[in-house]
Amino acid sequence: MPARDTITHTMRIATDFMFDTLANEGGFVWFYRADDLTPYGELKARESMIWVEPPGTPSVGLALLEAHKATGDSYYLKRAGEVAAALAKGQHPSGGWNYFIDFDPEGLPAYYDEFFSKCWGWQEYLKQRDNATFDDYSTTEATRFFLRLYKATGDPKHKAVLDKALDFILEAQYPDGGWPQRFPGAEKDHDYSAARTFNDDVSYDAIQVLLEAHEQLGEERFHAAAIRGMDFYLKSQLPAPQAGWAQQYNGDLKPVWGRPFEIDTVSSTQTVSNILQLVEFYGITGDPRYLAPIPSALDWLEAAQIQGAKGYTHTCFYEMETNRPIYIRQTGTTIDDVAYSLTDEKEGCYPYAHEVNIDVSYYRDEYARVAARSPEEAMAFYRATKEKKTLPEDIKGGHLAVALSRTQQTSEGIAAIVGGLDSRGGWRDEVTQMNPFQPFTAPPEKMEAYIVGGYIARMYRLINALNTGL
Repeated sequence: MPARDTITHTMRIATDFMFDTLANEGGFVWFYRADDLTPYGELKARESMIWVEPPGTPSVGLALLEAHKATGDSYYLKRAGEVAAALAKGQHPSGGWNYFIDFDPEGLPAYYDEFFSKCWGWQEYLKQRDNATFDDYSTTEATRFFLRLYKATGDPKHKAVLDKALDFILEAQYPDGGWPQRFPGAEKDHDYSAARTFNDDVSYDAIQVLLEAHEQLGEERFHAAAIRGMDFYLKSQLPAPQAGWAQQYNGDLKPVWGRPFEIDTVSSTQTVSNILQLVEFYGITGDPRYLAPIPSALDWLEAAQIQGAKGYTHTCFYEMETNRPIYIRQTGTTIDDVAYSLTDEKEGCYPYAHEVNIDVSYYRDEYARVAARSPEEAMAFYRATKEKKTLPEDIKGGHLAVALSRTQQTSEGIAAIVGGLDSRGGWRDEVTQMNPFQPFTAPPEKMEAYIVGGYIARMYRLINALNTGL
C-alpha cells in the first residue's frame, strides 16, 4: 500500500482541484464534463448552480470533516468552511434547503420555462417552488454537515445556520410524527409534496439527524421529535392481511399518490425498508414496540410473492383488498402528451421497481435473531455494529454508490486511487446521462466526467486507509 505521506499528498491534490477548478463559491453540482467542465446536477445545471441533494455540496463537506479528523490538517476545515458559506447563502428563509442553490435567482424562472419544465421524467423539477425539501436527503444532509462542522469548530456562525435548520425540521413535523416531502406551504401546490412521506427516507433521515442533534447538543426536544417519528411507523402500518406500508399518507393515514408512477397503495419495497428501520429503532431505543409490527408485515410480504415469476419475487405495488400486483402504463413521448394509467399487465409497464427480489425467509430469520435479544443486548449490538462501520457510514446518492463499487478498500485499490489522478489533479469516470426530454425513447449520453461522488468515494477509501492501515 502507498505510504501515508503519499496518500495525504494525493488527497490534497484532488481537493485542490475540486475547489480551485470545479467549485462555485465553495459548492458543487454532481459532475462536470471532462472536456469543457459543463456542470450537471440531477439535470444539466446553470453555471450559477450548485447541488445540495447528495452526493453534492454537503456530502463533500462531510468528507472534508473526516479528512480533517484523519490527518489533523486544518486545510480541510478551511475548505469545509467554504462549503458552509455556499450552503448558508442558499438556505431557504424557513431553514431548509432545496435540491439545488442558484446564485443567480433572477435567471432561474427562465430556466424552468425553457428547460426544467420540459423534463417530464423529473416531476420534482416541473415547476419552481418557494419552499424547501426533505426529499433525497437534501435538507437533512446539509443539516448533518452543519452539526458536525459546528462540533469540529464551535464557530457561532455555523451554529446560527444549524439552529435554523433544526428548527425547520421540528416545525415541519406533523403532530402524528410524519414529515412532508416539502415545507412550508406544500399543501398550496395541491400535489404529493404535503403528504406524510416514507419514500426516499424522508422520515427516516429526519429521525437520524434529530438523534444526532440530541446526542451532540443535549436538547430533549430533538429526542422527543425523533421518537414521535419512530412512532409514526407504528401508526401508519396498514391493516392485515396487507400489513405493510405505503410510500405516502394523507392526514387520515390513508395511502396517497406520490409522483405519477407512485401509487396510493401498499408497497413491498417500502415495507422492507420500514422493517429494517424498525429493527434499527429497537437497537437505538431498546423499545420492543418497534418490533411488534414486523411479523404481520412479513406475513403480507410472503402472501404477496408472485407465483411463477422468473428472476424476481415481487413487484412494488399491490391493489388494496385484492392484493393483485398493479403496474403503471405510460403513454406519450413528450411532456405535452405523456399520460399514466393503472394496469394489471407487467409487459410494457413503466419501469419503476416493477421487478423486485425479496427473500422473505431471510428477513424472518433476521427478525428472530433480533427479537431474541434483550433490550440491553439489542442496544449494545447496535452500538458495536455502528462503531465497526467504515466510512461513509451510509450511502446517499447513486453516483456515490457506483463510485464505491468501483473502488476497493484493499492495498491494490488504494494504490489504484493514488495513481489515478489525471494531469489536472482530478479523478475521471464515465457517466451516463438520460435524455431529459425523451428519457425512455432517446439513447442516453455517455461522457467522461469529474464526478463529485467519485471524489467523495475515493477520499473515503483513502481516509479509511489512514485510519485503519488499509
